[in-house]
Amino acid sequence: MDPAFRPFITDLLQRAGGMPPWVMPPLPHFLLLFLFVLCTATVRAQDAAPPVEDPLQTVEVKASAGPYDARRDDTATKIVVTQEEIAKFGDTALGDVLKRLPGVTIGGAPGRGGEIRMRGLGSGYTQVLLNGEPVSPNFSLDTLDPASVERIEILRAATAEFSTQAIAGTINIVLKRAIATRQRNIKTGMRVDHGQPGANLNIQLSSRIGDISSALGGGAAYNRQHRTSRGVTTFTDPAGLVTTRRDDAASNEGLYRAVNLAPRVTLKLGPDDSVTSQSFINATRYTGPWRMRTTTSIGSLPRFPASAGAVADATDLARTDVAWTHQMAGSASVVLKAGGAWTRRANRQGSSNSDATGTLARQVATRTLDRGWTASGKFATPVGDAHAFTAGWDGARSQRGEARIQREQSTTGAPGANLDQPYDGAVSRLALFAQDEWTIDRQWSGYAGVRWEGLRTRSGGNPGVQVDNTARIWSPLFQALYKLPGAPRDQLRLALTRTWKAPTFRMLNPRRVAADDNTPATPDTQGNPRLRPELATGLDLAFEHFIAGGGLFSASGYVRRIRDTTHDTILLVDGAWLSMPVNTGAARTHGMELEAKFPLRAWYPAAPAIDVRANLARNWSTRDGVPGPGNRLDSQTPLSANLGIDYKAARLPLTLGGSFSFKNGGPVRLSASEFDYASVTRVLDLYALVRFDVKHQLRLSIANALHQESMTATSWVDDSGTLRDAAFTPTSTVFRAVLELTW
Repeated sequence: MDPAFRPFITDLLQRAGGMPPWVMPPLPHFLLLFLFVLCTATVRAQDAAPPVEDPLQTVEVKASAGPYDARRDDTATKIVVTQEEIAKFGDTALGDVLKRLPGVTIGGAPGRGGEIRMRGLGSGYTQVLLNGEPVSPNFSLDTLDPASVERIEILRAATAEFSTQAIAGTINIVLKRAIATRQRNIKTGMRVDHGQPGANLNIQLSSRIGDISSALGGGAAYNRQHRTSRGVTTFTDPAGLVTTRRDDAASNEGLYRAVNLAPRVTLKLGPDDSVTSQSFINATRYTGPWRMRTTTSIGSLPRFPASAGAVADATDLARTDVAWTHQMAGSASVVLKAGGAWTRRANRQGSSNSDATGTLARQVATRTLDRGWTASGKFATPVGDAHAFTAGWDGARSQRGEARIQREQSTTGAPGANLDQPYDGAVSRLALFAQDEWTIDRQWSGYAGVRWEGLRTRSGGNPGVQVDNTARIWSPLFQALYKLPGAPRDQLRLALTRTWKAPTFRMLNPRRVAADDNTPATPDTQGNPRLRPELATGLDLAFEHFIAGGGLFSASGYVRRIRDTTHDTILLVDGAWLSMPVNTGAARTHGMELEAKFPLRAWYPAAPAIDVRANLARNWSTRDGVPGPGNRLDSQTPLSANLGIDYKAARLPLTLGGSFSFKNGGPVRLSASEFDYASVTRVLDLYALVRFDVKHQLRLSIANALHQESMTATSWVDDSGTLRDAAFTPTSTVFRAVLELTW
């Protein structure tokens, strides 16, 4: 064991013991036992290992240019997360990887999935791309095996090459491509989640024969799930007296299965031409029964105090693209790309609702089919010695067909409802862009771009359900990088952007969907075909300091002014509560982000081999037309932070690490009468990597070790009193073991 390790850990544990419980609550007994056993085994093995004498070696020094670093060298700011970092914790869902990245949070309870957020904003403010193209509405990133991802790119400021529907920023998921060398890799793993078993398998194969290189990635997953939740509904009159209290208890047992394939082929046609094809095929199935029971301690029972049913969900997805690359004289190049995507989802839900007079049986079947194509072209060329000019276009058309069929049979005396609600639509997109990145002098480099994007959404279906919505947006963009004179490791960044957010199919669809229990907290829903896109003008500033050994420190700030913001407004129409999105006015959001990543030995040479990574984001926003305090935009996450530590043993093939994530919630005022609340979220993940040799390794991990319960609440306040719906979602700790073989 390193001599510096014992006092360092002792001091660290002493400091951790004095932390307040809101930062680090007490660890469960099983976790303390796991840490104790793991650390004891490591210490004893290191102490028992004989000293290794380093033989005299001949060192050859060659001068070469430093490796390319997109974070440091690109004028347009970009954070690149490599496959090594993605695989570190052995995650089986991509959302678990994203939650640890700087400035990124995941909505919802830990381990339950949720929307991806940058700057604390989701709901379309954060753009998510797969291989540089927008994902389809039915596509969930959690269906992607992290092992099939080559890298993740985080763009805080928009660029002309990608769509500028990125008010909060862009996350681009890049799948693995064909490589030049032969490789065979297999990962097989087991997991336990809330006592339920699961297994996953991933295979990566690649080879090259002459001018053809190919690769095939694939995976399968099988998980049993047990989920419980509880809810509390209360109504308080103006005098503060609780007149209604209802408690709901729900549970479901589910079986999740998934399989995916990702073939890639590259054909070298000559010294200047190549063709690449990349595809992704995924199929997921989920089935399971559910039960819910309502008890009332104050007031009367609801119409149906008991219900049970089952859900079956099937999603199939296929997407492919073919790209031709031609190298021209003078380092210029042309890339033409075409692709197609197809997604089908079928969801069936059956329920039986009971009361004192009988039962109401309901069957709801929803079928959705998305299909479309994309095409793009890009020309890139250097201009002189200082400019890199790129221009291009991209177009896409996607069609959606949706059918919702509801059948009811009632023995309560009330008539059952039979509904057939077909819906179809199409989205057409065309974009033109040009950008230039140039080196002004040794200190300055600049980026200027412009993008025009047109979007048209058309739909039909039942009589009166018609949409024809068109948006045309110009987006001028400018970024600059300034390297401080006399300080080669320090630099400043600036970005001026115009970005936007288009309304989705759901938001535009005027079809009304009735709620089981119509209240201000659970209203009917209906879209608004007259919605306008939200437009934002933004400014980003950043200071970056790079540390020897690959570390960095970054401090950045941003501000956005958004007009025509969209909000779901609650209305009372014909005696029933209705939620409908409307453009409500302007909003402002601003914030700051801090990021640090460094080896501890960069500051303390005698310290053990520990790498530290940390980030913190603080966000503020206000919406016009909504009284404060708490009138945050899109229930914005006000504060998030991550702290991670990795330790590589000196004489053992062992790496240990952990990551602690913190996400604040708090109250949000959505309108004069509507309020939301979300609890604080704390997540602790741990891993241990044992390398038997260069081709065999074992990865052990514990995800969500604190298994904290999540709580959300919605309140409606008017002259009659306060209606409050609170939902409590327990979470569980997941244990994983993954064996990785390469040959």
